[in-house]
Amino acid sequence: MGDGESVVDPLALERQVCFALSVASRNVVALYRPLLEPMGLTHPQYLVMLALWQTTPLSVKALSRLLQLDPGTLSPLLKRLESNGLIRRHRDAQDERVLAVVLTESGQALRARAERIPGAVLERLGMDLDELQKLHASLSRLIEATRNVEPAGA
Repeated sequence: MGDGESVVDPLALERQVCFALSVASRNVVALYRPLLEPMGLTHPQYLVMLALWQTTPLSVKALSRLLQLDPGTLSPLLKRLESNGLIRRHRDAQDERVLAVVLTESGQALRARAERIPGAVLERLGMDLDELQKLHASLSRLIEATRNVEPAGA
């Protein structure tokens, strides 16, 4: 190596994609907290509501797949949303094995308040919409790529 060349440490913390994603995720979710608290929602509950505002009813299985959450993680979220009167769970009339999730009137009405959240988050971030859309596309590609990778040691 000649003068002026530096060795890049492959384990440098600031170079790790996993570190950047972890910190970015925590920081972005923290931006949502003061917007969601007045609505009585946590960020994971908000994600459930987003899915249901898009499509209702949904089976628990479909909701689990859509949110990429295992049923054990999803179940407590649904219980809390149900106890808060935002959703209702019931057995499907055609197939008793299927547990369907539907919005209550209160859950449907909450959508109007939630419509301001994306704009408020964008404003708080102070980033250009085009830049965030490109980031979203990159993250979507990353999510897809991780689906096709076998876990280490598998």
